[in-house]
Amino acid sequence: MGQIQSLDGSLEHAIEAYNLANDKLDAIRGDLKQNRVDLTIAERNLKHGQKALAARVVAIYTADESDSTLDVLVGSNSLEELIDGLEAVSSVSKQDTQVLANVKTFRSQVKQHRAELKRAKARQAQLVSERAAHKASIESQLAERRSLLSSIKNDIAQIQAAERRRQAELERQARARAAAPQPLMPTLTPSAAPAEAASDPSAPTAPGPLPAAPPSRYGGVVGIAMGYLGVPYVYGGASPSGFDCSGFIMYVFAQVGVSLPHNAAAQYGYGTPVDRSQLQPGDLVFFNGLGHAGIYVGGGSFIHSPHTGDVVKISSMTGWYASTYVGARRL
Repeated sequence: MGQIQSLDGSLEHAIEAYNLANDKLDAIRGDLKQNRVDLTIAERNLKHGQKALAARVVAIYTADESDSTLDVLVGSNSLEELIDGLEAVSSVSKQDTQVLANVKTFRSQVKQHRAELKRAKARQAQLVSERAAHKASIESQLAERRSLLSSIKNDIAQIQAAERRRQAELERQARARAAAPQPLMPTLTPSAAPAEAASDPSAPTAPGPLPAAPPSRYGGVVGIAMGYLGVPYVYGGASPSGFDCSGFIMYVFAQVGVSLPHNAAAQYGYGTPVDRSQLQPGDLVFFNGLGHAGIYVGGGSFIHSPHTGDVVKISSMTGWYASTYVGARRL
């Protein structure tokens, strides 16, 4: 079981990396779409500018007797040479100068948007490759986990029966706490912490208690979260048909208007650090090097979507969770 738990921890890191790659890929798809729109506009502007320039070239050719202007018109091998040559001819009017400037600007914009599109496509290809690698790693580890599970099937059945009884008790306690009237929170004064802890209060290794966080505003999410008890774990999942750990948190908090990313490490960057001794229902709790996260429900327990083969449930912050605890955040 220790091997399986270690494997689950490694698996969650791969899944969270997969989620992050998906989020970045979605952002790049948006950039690609905008770049294509910008490029189309710039190309259309360039086309109009070139038509205006062509009309002026015809007018100059038929009306201007300047040898230098004719030399430019006849001797240019490209649009760029024509523009540069005409700019150098003193007989070009202010109107011609404006037409030339417009064409140069539009050409520059087309080049810029094409380059941006090329960079975005390259980044997209890289992320697709990374995502494929994460997915392959996940599937490989899932196969290893299934193999380990099958080797201790009978023992697992007994463990699962005991776990179901424990879950029922934890759920009963959590529902009782949620139904009970909440006492007024005392005014907390920040503890004197070393300078190192004050400069980086989120660091899990900082000595001493963290300064007091503001009172929790989202204790009500516990009741929402408990409505999804029993929903199966699905890697990459963020809906009632299946959740992974960060997808569960993201979905639950979206119900109260709080937008969070689909990645546990990114979620750790939100809100205010909370000392473990000051945890309140609704706080986010993080474990396993930010590879796993859940929502604190009170009484030393939290609700989460643990790992493949499991379901959304309430667990006690003891044992493996205590030994891999990183920190908490209050939104």
